[in-house]
Amino acid sequence: MSDIGKSLIFMGMVIIIVGMVLLFSDRLPFNLGKLPGDISIKKENFSFYFPITTSILISIIVSLLFYLFNRFFK
Repeated sequence: MSDIGKSLIFMGMVIIIVGMVLLFSDRLPFNLGKLPGDISIKKENFSFYFPITTSILISIIVSLLFYLFNRFFK
């Protein structure tokens, strides 16, 4: 039962952190999706957007969360 309690506490902390980031996202000095390195091409009838820097940043954050989650439950 203690594993379920630990996982609920961890998930609650993650939800609180995500909620705070969403709440204060307009005050952050950077906007996810509009970071330097994100590719954006706009023409008359065509627009292409590839958020490569944002994808790398999100991948690093998710990998770190999975690492901490795995370490927390061992």
